[in-house]
Amino acid sequence: MSIPTATAPTRTVAAAVSADLGPTLHVTGPRLDRQDEILTTEAIAFLTELHHRFGGRRHDRLADRQRARFEIGNGHDPRFRDDTAHIRDDDAWRVAGAGPGLEDRRVEITGPTDPKMTINALNSGAKVWLADLEDATSPTWRNIIGGQLSLRDAIRGELTHTSADGREYRVTAEQTPTIVMRPRGWHLSEKHVEFTDRSGRRLTASASLIDFGLYFFHNAQELIDAGRGPYFYIAKLESREEARLWNDVFSFSEEYIGIPHGTIRATVLIETLPAAFEMDEILYELRDHCAGLNAGRWDYIFSIIKNYRGRGARFVLPDRSEVTMTVPFMRAYTELLVKTCHRRGAHAIGGMSAFIPNRRDAQATERALEKVAADKRREAGDGFDGTWVAHPDLVATAKAEFDAVLGERPHQLDRRRDDVEVTAAQLLDLRIGRPVTATGVRENVSVAIRYLEAWLRGQGAVAIDGLMEDAATAEISRSQVWQWIHQDRRTDEGTAITVDYVDGLIDEVLAESRPSTGSGTQQGSVAQQDRFDDAAEIFRQVALQPEFPAFLTLPAYSRYLTDND
Repeated sequence: MSIPTATAPTRTVAAAVSADLGPTLHVTGPRLDRQDEILTTEAIAFLTELHHRFGGRRHDRLADRQRARFEIGNGHDPRFRDDTAHIRDDDAWRVAGAGPGLEDRRVEITGPTDPKMTINALNSGAKVWLADLEDATSPTWRNIIGGQLSLRDAIRGELTHTSADGREYRVTAEQTPTIVMRPRGWHLSEKHVEFTDRSGRRLTASASLIDFGLYFFHNAQELIDAGRGPYFYIAKLESREEARLWNDVFSFSEEYIGIPHGTIRATVLIETLPAAFEMDEILYELRDHCAGLNAGRWDYIFSIIKNYRGRGARFVLPDRSEVTMTVPFMRAYTELLVKTCHRRGAHAIGGMSAFIPNRRDAQATERALEKVAADKRREAGDGFDGTWVAHPDLVATAKAEFDAVLGERPHQLDRRRDDVEVTAAQLLDLRIGRPVTATGVRENVSVAIRYLEAWLRGQGAVAIDGLMEDAATAEISRSQVWQWIHQDRRTDEGTAITVDYVDGLIDEVLAESRPSTGSGTQQGSVAQQDRFDDAAEIFRQVALQPEFPAFLTLPAYSRYLTDND
């Protein structure tokens, strides 16, 4: 299908000029090169309107999340909603489906939006690039504005990059992937932008609205002119009400710049337990703008641990490596997703296997490719229409598995999966039958601290021990440690998992992770360069304290992520 050409923006910026006349948006972040190309007067006016119209509803939805999490923690399991049964039972409605350039999504590459990674993704041969401003991006102000500039330049064919060692990077692919941008989730704020409402109350801006608004405002028409469109991945949704909020943001934004209703296409990540019970409802609320759903496996596992962390031994998961896509509750979740999507004309996109190749270790690469191939073979066989990879060297492997099932077809929406019947009990059956091991505890501590250290230095996607780690996998690691401590777990070897035990592991990880140093002068230099002490302190806050922060990135961002990183 084609998208009509948009007209030029017709709104004025008067509403955002004076605090006496209306709400305002003020940028407080440090000044960066070329930021005026992104933070234009017109773009700021649009962001102001988004916050004025939707900021209050965002806070309402976040309060809903807290109430729902409290209810689960107090023994009220999530269930398929009675008040929306008519939506699930109605077989007639469908979503808008794929926009131009999204018809074939068999391989999607994910990654952050710095210039080098942007060019690598565009040259990867994948069908889609998930340009990630969320879990794969450390949200320093430089990364956020720099990511917007990378996307702006790439869309206009102007992006180049020269690395510190003099290597030059350019987009050379004849056919580049369709860009689908992932803004940060509703729960995150942007501390470098301040919104003042009509009453004079000052609030930090919504990271979701900042990321979405800047990308949409600057690039929607360029994308349409290129035969594609403004497409988004929507993260961390928990309810139909949150989906409705995004849909209203989309509708308003289309009207604001004068493009037809339904031009925007969104793919929603089903990566929270509550959302798994509302897939039909989320599709329904976004039906004019929705292209599909994605099985966000790592955040989904984290969401289960977070919601059931205090509900007893029956809900304690074993070592992270044992929570695979073939355990019963993960099978139930993914099969329900495929069935729900295909019933509604939506693409079902598989998740990301964390294994990555190592160009310096042929045997490690061979093992990684075998594991990725098996993962993608299972997804294609289950009916998924595409999948994610985290590295360009994995595109061919994933493509081969989907080619074997799809052939020349762009998708397999005709595969309805009427054989699938998933109950609430199956979604909540966390029995795996494997132990917690000392190795598993130590790996969680090590991975979380090493990831946080890199995140504090501005890296959001980090290769650690042959796996691609991002904020979601770090969340699993720290939340498992918290749960094991508070549920009085012992390792398979008989060791009690206590605060003192984990604190000792933190010291061991710090000793092993720092670069070797010689003189005291060198030690001082290393201490200034790395962020391991801060990373360990964050880990202690989010894994060892009685209170459980909903997201580790919230205290890490507000207290430790500095503008100079």
